[in-house]
Formats: sequence, C-alpha cells, structure tokens
Amino acid sequence: MTADHSIRPISISVHAARLSYAGAALFDALDFALPAGQTTCLLGPSGVGKTSLLRLVAGLEGAGAVVCSDGGKLPGRYAWMAQQDLLLPWLTVTGNLMLGARLRGERPDRARADGLLQLVGLAGRGDDRPASLSGGMRQRAALARTLMEDRPVVLMDEPFSALDAITRYQLQDAAAELLAGRTVMLVTHDPLEALRLGHRIHVMAGRPARLDEALEPAGHPPRDPRDPAILALQAELLTRLVSAKAATA
Repeated sequence: MTADHSIRPISISVHAARLSYAGAALFDALDFALPAGQTTCLLGPSGVGKTSLLRLVAGLEGAGAVVCSDGGKLPGRYAWMAQQDLLLPWLTVTGNLMLGARLRGERPDRARADGLLQLVGLAGRGDDRPASLSGGMRQRAALARTLMEDRPVVLMDEPFSALDAITRYQLQDAAAELLAGRTVMLVTHDPLEALRLGHRIHVMAGRPARLDEALEPAGHPPRDPRDPAILALQAELLTRLVSAKAATA
C-alpha cells in the first residue's frame, strides 16, 4: 500500500492564535501557515505551548482563525495521532482501526485495514487485543488507525516519542511514505526526527511564544540521518533550541 494521491491537499493559515494558561499568555496574535501537501514540524522547549498550538489548530482549545485554502472548515477533515496510542482495550486491533468509520455510520473497509496493518508490520495481528501487543506494536497500530481515517490533514503530537530507536526509525519511514501529499503538523522534541520527516521546521520560543523562520531541508522525506548536510542542520537546530529554552525560561 502506498500514499493515496487522490486526496486533494489543502493549505491552512492560522491568524491571531491566542491562548492563556494560569493568567499568562502562551501565545498571542500568532500567525503561521501549514503549506499544502507538506509536513511542518514544530520543536521547542517543554512547556512552551507546542501541544496547545496543535490543539488550537484542531479546534480543541484557544482562539484564532483557522482558514483552509479551499474555503471549507477543518473539523471533520483531519486525523489526530497523540503521544499515547489510545487504543480501546476491548476491541481488536482491526476493530480499533475501523472504529471511526463505524461511529460515522460508514461501512468499514476491512481490506484497507489489513493493508495498513501489513504496511506497519502487524500483518496477522488484526484479531489480537491491544493488551497482547508490545508498546512499539501498539504505536504501529495507532499509526495505522490514523492513516485509516484517510484525511487530507494529519495532526501528530510526538507520536513516536516513547519508542525504541529502531522502531522509531521504521515508523518514520512508514509515516513518510503514507503521509506523502497530506498536510501534516508534527510536534516533536527530536531534531533528527524533524529533519527526517519535515519539509519545514519551526522552533517555538518565548513568552508569549513565537515561531522562528522555517528551516527547509533539501530533499524529500524520509531523509538519510547519515547525510552530512542533515547532521549539520541537526547541530543548527540544537543551537536554536538552546536559545529557545533561554528565551522561554
């Protein structure tokens, strides 16, 4: 199974994003854009508001205008992948993948679910319950469930952070393949992950927070982490993150 190129990508513009917590502004009058069909990665120190900004784009909290390039509304057209797998323990793996369709009253596509499970390395595990899977396998199932939703926009909050290095690397490859052509916003703490997957990378810093000028690595995801150019950009991002932490303290 490869990326579904039949979905028309949309760009997203966020205007005057605003959110306060405990009386302090996490961000205020913040404008930024998510280009159509690209992955935009967001880095920054803990507590700066990365997850909150992702939730604002999703319409879950905060204030601001979220505008889609085709004039439509974003709710109902994005898939969400959280840090935790959030699999329902009483459903099978396949049941978890097909839950969204069932809740919407749609006919679940079992063949698509099976294909996605094969792609993420879970062929033959569709009838298992989540409790029988390892942590890495559960995260693979969560990725397959996100892709099962087949939405033009995907919002991901540190989806691979709890995984071992090899599983993370493999899932990055799978995500890059299957999310090609989608408009993705990915929050991560890992500069190398951002460089492997992102078309544009921002560092978020300050109180209220701002996004710095986008770093745009050459080439297409997933990039080779051994590439000297990627390693040099990793050093640059680490320098930016050190400055961001000082600006946010």
